[in-house]
Amino acid sequence: MEKLTIIKVGGKVVEEEASLHQLLEDFSKLPGKKILVHGGGRSATAMASKLGVDTKMVNGRRITDLEMLKVVTMVYGGLVNKNIVAGLQANNCNAIGLTGADMNVIQAVKRPVVDIDYGYAGDVTGVNAVGLKNLLDQGVTPVMAPLTHNQKGSMLNTNADTIASEVAIALSEFFDTELVFCFEKNGVLEDADNDNSVIPVLTPENYEEYKSKEVIKDGMIPKLDNGFAALKKGVSSIRIVNSGTFIQPGSGTTLKL
Repeated sequence: MEKLTIIKVGGKVVEEEASLHQLLEDFSKLPGKKILVHGGGRSATAMASKLGVDTKMVNGRRITDLEMLKVVTMVYGGLVNKNIVAGLQANNCNAIGLTGADMNVIQAVKRPVVDIDYGYAGDVTGVNAVGLKNLLDQGVTPVMAPLTHNQKGSMLNTNADTIASEVAIALSEFFDTELVFCFEKNGVLEDADNDNSVIPVLTPENYEEYKSKEVIKDGMIPKLDNGFAALKKGVSSIRIVNSGTFIQPGSGTTLKL
């Protein structure tokens, strides 16, 4: 099976010029077929503030009312996405920017209200894997914004980690797929204050141990839960790594079943 690499980068990396420049240069050097999935939360918050739109967060998740939906569509699908695409073209990587609505590439439903109404937040229901494969086979690199659509004319705000995982699962039918989550730390750390205390390999067993000792907690838990779920659904390899070293094979923390 042909190799496919999916890189997911957090907002902080894509929003600072120096780190973005380095990331795009490194990403362009990756051999073979590849996809870049990006966030952009801080840019959306800053733009919302300029436009007088209040940002409401609950448990680290954005409440997306109608006005905020306009802001995230504009920032994620426009400003951040096209900035990345232009940067990749400058590095001789032929890229195309996509939201979930483009080519019907990611379908979703509005998240049902249980305890909290997240507004126009989307839960993924389907991925157009054949459409993405066709782009990849033509030598085009998709750059995916954290936006989906409900097939009824409305855009939805969807977590970028979720988009990366769902796309990796869908494309693992056609490719030997590696999913790499990039952020500012060197990997999953045994000691949050020591950047060199990277846990090189995480299995479901030692993951549970680290959680029970609260070595792994907070926002890292949903990322890892997503990761292990993707491995069980056919993704070959998952790493969590610093955005500056992701190009080095085996860097960061590797998830294994």
